[in-house]
Amino acid sequence: MSSIQNLSSADPFAEDSGLGGDSSVQYIHIRIFQRSGRKALTTIENLPKNIDFKKILKYFKKTYCCNGSILNENELIGNVIQLQGDHRKEAAQFLIDEKIVPKNNVKIHGF
Repeated sequence: MSSIQNLSSADPFAEDSGLGGDSSVQYIHIRIFQRSGRKALTTIENLPKNIDFKKILKYFKKTYCCNGSILNENELIGNVIQLQGDHRKEAAQFLIDEKIVPKNNVKIHGF
């Protein structure tokens, strides 16, 4: 009988992937949460603290024709931008185009 190894499951939301990478990199997490039916919320976490959250939220609301808010979470996460609807790709593209974060520091989660 051959020996079978137990495969350990990895947490997909964990910061360190265990591949020997730099664990001090700040990733921007863009997530979607399903509300009810076709309704959804998009959250953007771990944005740099030196940016103007109100201006970015105002741009998102005007450009994507949605409502949104700024949530003040605990000290580890910081401020979180919350938008109504699924705007993961558009928000990520905006953050990369405006050079707020590098492309390899943006992680999109969901579906």
